[in-house]
Amino acid sequence: SKKRGLSLEEKREKMLQIFYESQDFYLLKELEKLGPRKGVITQSVKDVVQSLVDDDLVSKDKIGTSVYFWSLPSCSGNQLSNVYRKLDSDLQSNKKRLAELVKQCNDLKKGREESDEREEALNELKSIEQKYNELKEEMGRYADNDPATLEAMKNATEVAHAAANRWTVRQWCSNNFPQAKEQLENLYKEVGITDDFDYLEASPAVPSPTGPMGD
Repeated sequence: SKKRGLSLEEKREKMLQIFYESQDFYLLKELEKLGPRKGVITQSVKDVVQSLVDDDLVSKDKIGTSVYFWSLPSCSGNQLSNVYRKLDSDLQSNKKRLAELVKQCNDLKKGREESDEREEALNELKSIEQKYNELKEEMGRYADNDPATLEAMKNATEVAHAAANRWTVRQWCSNNFPQAKEQLENLYKEVGITDDFDYLEASPAVPSPTGPMGD
């Protein structure tokens, strides 16, 4: 069967062995030649070494025009210790925060213990909320019969009716005989055409409210 390739962590360990065993400085091209001896293919060396640099397990520095990589067991140990101390500090902080949150949660639960009285109160609250929503919906259905709205519509209808009566005949004459405006005014007076001539019957545009609000 085909041999299983190394995982990323295994490749990292192999490359670290190169540094620890020689305790020397290397160029990338040198590491790409040494990697295959440890089972790390040349194409993977650059990414593996960079991951070690990112985790502070391998040091990297430019000297002149060349970039060198190195890692000593003692340096690596110190770096790992620093990482451990940081993680331990974070763990303690998180434990403290967790304890605070648990305390807050317990404090909020006080007075909310399950009981027959609490269950009854919650059911009553739910019933009141349902009744409120029903009443709100019913009010919406009767919005068109609101007294203030009806009164405003009635006033608007009366104004429109009066304007129509005022201008029905006189406006027609004025539009068709603009050159005889003065003669028409005299004629209106002689024959008795007043503002309410050609009176329009007002139809009840707004029905009287019916139902619960009209009683």
